[in-house]
Amino acid sequence: MNERTLKDSLYEQVARIGKAFASPKRLELLEMLAQGEKSVETLTAELSIDVKLASAHLKALREANLVQARRDGKYVFYRLRGDDVAQLGVALRNVAEEHLVEMRLALQQLVREPDRLVKTSRGELLAQARNGRVVVIDVRPQSEFDAAHLPYARSMPLAELEQRIGELPPDVDIVAYCRGPFCLMSDQAVKLLLSRGYRARKTSDGVSEWLAAGFAVETTPTDPV
Repeated sequence: MNERTLKDSLYEQVARIGKAFASPKRLELLEMLAQGEKSVETLTAELSIDVKLASAHLKALREANLVQARRDGKYVFYRLRGDDVAQLGVALRNVAEEHLVEMRLALQQLVREPDRLVKTSRGELLAQARNGRVVVIDVRPQSEFDAAHLPYARSMPLAELEQRIGELPPDVDIVAYCRGPFCLMSDQAVKLLLSRGYRARKTSDGVSEWLAAGFAVETTPTDPV
């Protein structure tokens, strides 16, 4: 193999990853799988697409070796090949935000009340949570919290928050987070908490953003069988 052919082959392999990412729905699938292993049925419901289309997108991701599948009875579950896949998605989104005006405008529309965003750094937020100066709540489903969550966070799924709101201290700032900057569950949680008299804000970080910034996350230990 001559030098030119070798270089072409190398760039082609890198381009395979770019091609796999070149779909809005595949990007969303990767973001969902960054929260933990999920069945095809769960993914189709979250993305509002049919099983056939979801399977086609997952096949493209599998062929690029970005995800892997396992079968459990009649169900097929997918997960990321590694945390680096999720971090590549974060980096891609950050580049889009830096260079695309349309991206920044769309984010401004998404974050209609920027004063509800946490202004402190990740390190400061971590220190405040460690010292009990803030309570960080994870409003994703319990299974996603168990797979990975921010240090010192409490699991408070959005679907349960109204019933469990009394578990939160009324005199401490509450910081909610979910699946990252495109996720709206934390906005809904903050709105509910404010309506009940709590001091509440949100962080646009999720587990992937935390890892991409070099911070550790935690998992929930499973009971031995």
